[in-house]
Amino acid sequence: MTQILKILRVVDADADLPLPAYQTLGAAGMDLRADTRGENFCLKPGDRHLFKTGLCFEIPDGYEVQIRPRSGLALKHGVTTLNAPGTIDSDYRGEVGVILINHGHTDFDVQHGDRIAQMVFAKVTRCEIVEVQDLTSSQRGAGGFGSTGK
Repeated sequence: MTQILKILRVVDADADLPLPAYQTLGAAGMDLRADTRGENFCLKPGDRHLFKTGLCFEIPDGYEVQIRPRSGLALKHGVTTLNAPGTIDSDYRGEVGVILINHGHTDFDVQHGDRIAQMVFAKVTRCEIVEVQDLTSSQRGAGGFGSTGK
């Protein structure tokens, strides 16, 4: 069964910007665009900025929207989303924003309408928390970072 994601444009948003859409049949994510309200923005190396999208979502209960980097921006420019993946909860109704950071060595210009991130619509599984006195053992045990080899 296909779920519905309701999208509302904020009052001062650019109504001509395309809504998020899957670009191919196999795509998991949809691109989000910067709604800079007509102004361009220079993201200097090391800087981060919250970019507005002009969109609010009504996400069905039991789902979330994940905000993820665009691989081309990361590879070509060193620009990525700062809290990846970011989560938009089903009860949030405010404007969706994307935090970009420039890990590159040169300025990165964000222009109005640029595709800056991708969103993935995902099912959420909730759990019940139970505090215990011990855990069952496993082959890995408490081995952490790098413990399984190179």
